[in-house]
Amino acid sequence: MNPLCSRCNKVVYPTEKVNCLDKYWHKGCFSCEVCKMTLNMKNYKGFDKKPYCSQHYPKTGFTSVADTPENLRLKQQSKMQSQVLYKEDFEKNKGKGFSVVADTPEMQRIKKTQDQISNIKYHEEFEKTRMGGEAQPPESNANRAYQPTSPTSPQNYNYDPQPARSAAAPPPSSGGKRYRAIYDYAAADEDEVSFADGDVIVDVQQIDEGWMFGRVERTGQQGMLPANYVEAI
Repeated sequence: MNPLCSRCNKVVYPTEKVNCLDKYWHKGCFSCEVCKMTLNMKNYKGFDKKPYCSQHYPKTGFTSVADTPENLRLKQQSKMQSQVLYKEDFEKNKGKGFSVVADTPEMQRIKKTQDQISNIKYHEEFEKTRMGGEAQPPESNANRAYQPTSPTSPQNYNYDPQPARSAAAPPPSSGGKRYRAIYDYAAADEDEVSFADGDVIVDVQQIDEGWMFGRVERTGQQGMLPANYVEAI
């Protein structure tokens, strides 16, 4: 049985049959959907199983992507991967050179954590030194003693109003190193010493990687000080 033409819906006989785009056509019915120009197997362009000439072939354009939950999830995942790669790259290159790093909340948190670790190491070193019995009280506090106001009234003894520092004394001097302050520093604990930018610190002894013990030449006060606030002279 002969098929029907897809254009005119009439019987197509073998002598005038065109088989294209999964359909059958009369040779005269195989034409452009827009301008009706007769086409052949060499010059047609198919779209949606319909023939078109090159002039009226539908043009494809860009389509916008909707912010669906799946697309939002992929976008968030890509952002997280980017942050992970940044942190890995930062860890690899840390310490290789100086670079300007933005003062972001993340960097402030890292800096605060590093400061806490430095303080913990200092106090651990202090406790080890004190428990080992190697530390001696500073000269200014070791020689202080109370003076009684009445030989018969122990309750009236007067003590020196200045309390002794809780920190351990510096280790024995090994050369009296001198340093210059490059920042202002305000003591955060009773065993620390305050100084200003440009002050000379003498008799400096290294405690650990983050802390030193020394005496401020301008004020005569001595105590613990952060190593990254001074430079060697």
